[in-house]
Amino acid sequence: MDSALKINPGHILALINRGSALHALKRFDDALASHDRALAVRPDCAEAHYGRGNALHELRRLEEALASYDRALELRPDYVEALSNRGNVLHALKRFEEALASYDRALAVRPDDAEAFANRGVNLHEMGRFEEALASYERALTLRPDHIEALFNRGVTLNESERFGEALASYDRVLAVRPDDAEALSNRGVTLHELKRFGEALASCDRALALRPDYAEAHSNRGNALNALKRFGEALASYERALTLRPDYAEALANRGITLHALKRFDEELASYQRALTLRPDYAKAHFNEGWCRMLTGDLVGGWEKHEWRWKSGQSNKKRDFAQPLWVGSNEIEGKTILLHAEQGLGDTIQFCRYVPRVVERAARVILEVQRPLHELMSTLPGEAQIVSRGEPPPDFDLHCPLLSLPLAFGTRLETIPAETPYLRASPLAAMNWNDRLGPKNRPRIGLSWSGSPTHKNDHNRSIGLSALSPLLGFDATYVSLHRDIRPGDAAVLQGRNDFVHFGDELKDFSDTAALISNLDLVISVDTSVAHLAGALAKPVWVLLPFIPDWRWLLDREDSPCYSTARLFRQDDSRAWDGVIARVRAALHDYVRRF
Repeated sequence: MDSALKINPGHILALINRGSALHALKRFDDALASHDRALAVRPDCAEAHYGRGNALHELRRLEEALASYDRALELRPDYVEALSNRGNVLHALKRFEEALASYDRALAVRPDDAEAFANRGVNLHEMGRFEEALASYERALTLRPDHIEALFNRGVTLNESERFGEALASYDRVLAVRPDDAEALSNRGVTLHELKRFGEALASCDRALALRPDYAEAHSNRGNALNALKRFGEALASYERALTLRPDYAEALANRGITLHALKRFDEELASYQRALTLRPDYAKAHFNEGWCRMLTGDLVGGWEKHEWRWKSGQSNKKRDFAQPLWVGSNEIEGKTILLHAEQGLGDTIQFCRYVPRVVERAARVILEVQRPLHELMSTLPGEAQIVSRGEPPPDFDLHCPLLSLPLAFGTRLETIPAETPYLRASPLAAMNWNDRLGPKNRPRIGLSWSGSPTHKNDHNRSIGLSALSPLLGFDATYVSLHRDIRPGDAAVLQGRNDFVHFGDELKDFSDTAALISNLDLVISVDTSVAHLAGALAKPVWVLLPFIPDWRWLLDREDSPCYSTARLFRQDDSRAWDGVIARVRAALHDYVRRF
């Protein structure tokens, strides 16, 4: 091209092609100059405006790039490449609706443009329209089965849609074609982490780092895998390496905070979140994790404020979109009707429904919406609240508040937690029926709950197999399972024991569980809804806790400010259950002997 231009400096095609060659060589300033020379020769050359827009895009001069594409399209309204790349610039400017319209214009002209479909999918992903994004990727892959970017971004969207198996398959398809794709390997590690295949996640990140040792994201993802494997020192080193490479890496700082939390280095944890928030003041995950740390260490006032970030952090169910205003205690509600609604697990509802009578005392009419298995049980709460099940249309109301925002509304501190128990009660008739089912009582009745929901993110830390509780089963007592459903491995342990009662699906809902617990002398439970139910019923309950418990159990104490009848047994720094079970066994020996 240079030789041609020596002969004819105004050769328009040579100038455009030279600009394209310089662009491919990543010499974007030179490419821009070449396209400008072409436009000096022919100002109405659409191809030169298009090439100029491409160079400006790479130089991050986005508004100028957009103007160049717009000029190209004035000259050639059906210029597909300009429409598609214009969409890319609008996407980079976060003008997603306009970007989508630009991609759609391109596809109206050229319906088989795989690149436009692939870019359209990325844009739809950013708009949170995941299903449409996936459809766009699928269309791109139908047109071009080897479209690596569409496969990769399909994996990203599937991962965020929590379709982790499909996301993994998408990344594996990328790697089958491009085995040295460090980004795909790192993202594959993220998906394997979500599938709780932590060793494989670590291996995938290590492969990425073997290819790109300076890949900060892979170091951070590697830290996440090591954290899940409880290799905390190595996890910290991985985060530090990521931050050496990218000092402004807010995600690595937040993840580093999680590892410091696991090590009980709480001051350093809070400092890590503060560094992340200095970089990204709206970083929901860092705000939420800071709140979790503050509540665990007893700073409930600061913690509850930060806990409101749960809606944006992905740590709670989707925020309810009501036309009525949210109430968090800032205005009077006398004479108003307020909807209080459950938002998380059954245990959360049982713990925080204690605030309902407080709201009733404010002279408000209260509608309490709860999960269906809790409907009948919640009717025993003090005060007059109308109970409705989630999924049913609630009656008319003026204000609303999620249950876990009530502590914020009441400015709750440790010493002001509503601690009066019992605040839930079993039906006397149901209690009599369950007593009959248990049969004559000639020794203590001990209820056991050893696992929570297998889908809970922290299940691997808080649940125990029934076999691990076997040292507790040899006393002269009647043991009662408080589970409706049990895992296959636990069913084998139950077989053949004549001192263990399991009612299974006879427990229709939590009113049945409450009636059964009312006939027991003691409940021994891991951190699950049964522990909260026993505490709410003021039944003696021994709670088995991991080394780093959920914030509501606080730190380094054997009692709970929420439940006066609770006794807490905690893992030591070995993070093993053996020591906990041994201490519970010793306490149970004394309990049965005194019974």
